[in-house]
Amino acid sequence: MGALLALAFAVSGLHGIVDRGPIQPVCKAGTPCTAPAVGAVLVFSRSGRVAARVRTQAGGRYTVRLAAGIYSVRLAPVPRIGGIAPRQVHVAVGVSRRLDFMIDTGIR
Repeated sequence: MGALLALAFAVSGLHGIVDRGPIQPVCKAGTPCTAPAVGAVLVFSRSGRVAARVRTQAGGRYTVRLAAGIYSVRLAPVPRIGGIAPRQVHVAVGVSRRLDFMIDTGIR
């Protein structure tokens, strides 16, 4: 029973960096074409219900605690063009794993 109780309270979630790009219409060698997405809001949903929202911090860093399961991920507000990848994530029991996201700005 103790092992089951430990699993029930195990910390699960994700952490990492969110970048955005391209940040200019034409990417050039030697010039960054992506940048940290500071202040972006990620929304994690499961079974049609929002489970968590997290705002990225300095350097595009984020941390979110989530119960184990599969989640859909979107931006808030939803952008008119572009989007986020990946759009679906798996959270394992008792593991906080690194997962980086990329926001497509739609600049072409």
